[in-house]
Amino acid sequence: MLKGISPIISPELLATLARMGHGDEIVLADAHFPGETFNKNVLRADGLRIPDLLEAILPLFELDSYVPHPLVMMAAVEGDTLDPVVERNYLEAIRKTNPSVAPIERIDRFAFYERTQSAFAVLMTGETAKYGNIILKKGVTP
Repeated sequence: MLKGISPIISPELLATLARMGHGDEIVLADAHFPGETFNKNVLRADGLRIPDLLEAILPLFELDSYVPHPLVMMAAVEGDTLDPVVERNYLEAIRKTNPSVAPIERIDRFAFYERTQSAFAVLMTGETAKYGNIILKKGVTP
């Protein structure tokens, strides 16, 4: 265990975050997401919710300030609806370290899958919220 680093950050996750460079992306995937189908670098955070992981990761991780949307979520499939509480809970956790973060961009399911294929890593979580996946784009650490 290390001082100043949340105990929910596993050694593997900490190493992955440290290895990521500017512009690399990590997908925080909900428990239903087919992470292993789309990416070979899959980490596990079973039982952990994404808002808690965002609070633990973002003090260590600079979001990319050179892009309009360093945060990306999946848009609802036609005929489906989003629960606005999911995004609100994520933004509440994110704004603790990034109070002026840009709005979250929503992209369709297949575009999200494509982004996942090129992501640095996928973190499979215990999040059960529908459309609970979020991509974080890493920036330059000041």
